[in-house]
Amino acid sequence: MRLLPLLEQEKKKKEKPDVNKSGPKSLHDRGDFIKRGQPTMTDVSVQQWGEVVGRGPVDLWVLQSAQVRVEVLNLGGILRSVCCRGREGHMEDVVLGFDHLEEQQWAMFLGGAQRRPHVCGEAEDPCCVSGYLSDQRYLGATVGRVANRIARGHFVVEGKEYRLDINNGPNALHGGLRGFNKAIWLATAVEGGVQLSLTSPDGDQGYPGEVQVSVSYTLQGETLTAEYQARSTKTTPINLTNHSYFNLAGQAAADIYNHQVSISAQSYLPVDDSSIPTGEIRRVKGTPFDLTTPVLIGPRLKEVPGPGFDHNFCLSFPGDSWTERDAARVCHPASGRVLEVSTSQPGVQFYTANFLDGLTGKGGVRYRKHSSFCLETQNWPDAVNQAPFPSCLLCPGEDYHHVTRFTFTTV
Repeated sequence: MRLLPLLEQEKKKKEKPDVNKSGPKSLHDRGDFIKRGQPTMTDVSVQQWGEVVGRGPVDLWVLQSAQVRVEVLNLGGILRSVCCRGREGHMEDVVLGFDHLEEQQWAMFLGGAQRRPHVCGEAEDPCCVSGYLSDQRYLGATVGRVANRIARGHFVVEGKEYRLDINNGPNALHGGLRGFNKAIWLATAVEGGVQLSLTSPDGDQGYPGEVQVSVSYTLQGETLTAEYQARSTKTTPINLTNHSYFNLAGQAAADIYNHQVSISAQSYLPVDDSSIPTGEIRRVKGTPFDLTTPVLIGPRLKEVPGPGFDHNFCLSFPGDSWTERDAARVCHPASGRVLEVSTSQPGVQFYTANFLDGLTGKGGVRYRKHSSFCLETQNWPDAVNQAPFPSCLLCPGEDYHHVTRFTFTTV
């Protein structure tokens, strides 16, 4: 896989087929990347899903295997939907998301029923349906240039000081006010999925260097693979992840208290009051953070300080070789659905949706605190400011490359 230069990107934009008039079109039928007569494991199709005024169309890519169906938007590299089977064969969408790009009002979908005047964005109003453009919780998004928090939005690289927008208490979070989650990526077909490419210019959100980024989502059987690559013209911090919120009972389920979780980490990073790692690398043994064997999430949340889990679990350490490792396993016993995650990244941020506050998602479902969980495979938070942590710096001439796999099975 290679990153697409700008000129080639522009050429491909102009050559992009019109898929709107005839609806979704299978790329296998077009023969874009599958040789004629060759058997296929995954069907890939694409259709226009919306448009952002002044920025271009938003396309929905569908990856379909016999076991799993995945929807990907080129807006924000968003995983909009993941449907998988339970023990009894019932398909359920297990990823939180939205039905629209923009915020909508329920009156629009209820035959013009009369409701009080309403401005979308008002807290806890059931007639407002949220959308991806206004989303501030990163539902399903590819986040960067640096996922997670950078203390005080400040770092120094090669003797030069950089300051970022503050968007999470006193800190910078997930790449800034207009991070990769708000960009429209260039999408191209690859075997079994889609490759999303993006050019982040020098100075984007305060970060140094022009960065060419790609993330490929491919589906084979029951496994969805996310492969991240990047190159930079200047030394820059980089840390890419996907921020999907999962509920294995289905995205409409109220909470995750009846899920079992295990994480393959002997250590975690304690944090301060603003969720920045203190610098200590603490053993999980004898703490509520010991998830080395399966535990039920509901009771364990009562033992965790603060509103819930939002902590980095250490999968590898500086000096360890690059390799894919088992990261986490989550099981919903009632449905039999299991999610297993492996990654080459040195950490995984386990987050229990502590700050979802009732925004309205797919099908009018209200997403509230502890309604879902995230397993954000990534470098350790604030690594650019903490020398003992694994380095997050990408230098000119180097290749950033990481892989994460999400496998959906049943028990």
